[in-house]
Formats: sequence, C-alpha cells, structure tokens
Amino acid sequence: MENAEKVIFQIIIHGGNGRSCAMEAIAAAKQGRFSEAREKLQQAGEELNQAHHIQTSLIQEEVKGVKREISLLMVHAQDHLMNAITVKDLATELVDLYEYLKI
Repeated sequence: MENAEKVIFQIIIHGGNGRSCAMEAIAAAKQGRFSEAREKLQQAGEELNQAHHIQTSLIQEEVKGVKREISLLMVHAQDHLMNAITVKDLATELVDLYEYLKI
C-alpha cells in the first residue's frame, strides 16, 4: 500500500474509533452510567484529535507545495472525519441532556 493511502487510512481509522466512542457514550448515558459516558467522550475526543492532526499535516504539506492526488479514498476520509466530529458534538449534548434529566 502506498504511503499516502496509509496516511488516509489513519484518518479513517481514528475517525471511526472516535465515532464509535461517541456512540458508546450515548448508550452509557441512556442507561445512567454518566462517568462511563464522560470517559467515552474523552476517548472520542482523543481519537478525533489524532485524525485531525493527520489532516492538518496533509494541509500543511499542501501549503508548502506538496501536491497530492485527490482520490475518492481521500474524499471518503474527509467525509468520515467530519461526520465523526459531528456525532461527537451531538453525543456531548445528549450526554449532558440525559444527565440533566437523570434518565
């Protein structure tokens, strides 16, 4: 596998892990396990930060003149990351809401 593809897959992997942790946070909060939910949100944030750092390094390389081919895989990785960030943001709100309502 080409190095560029490995980098792209890292964005997908960390984005997917972040999304999964966010969904697990919602499930924990729904069952009243708020400490676990907060821990899962923390893990989600860490995974998404890793993906974001990889994305930022690719952007910085491009600014420096290193051009990459825009592949469907790269578009998928970007879409995957953006959706994962949205899910994490909404999960945070849902955990807060469940905790407020003590459901």
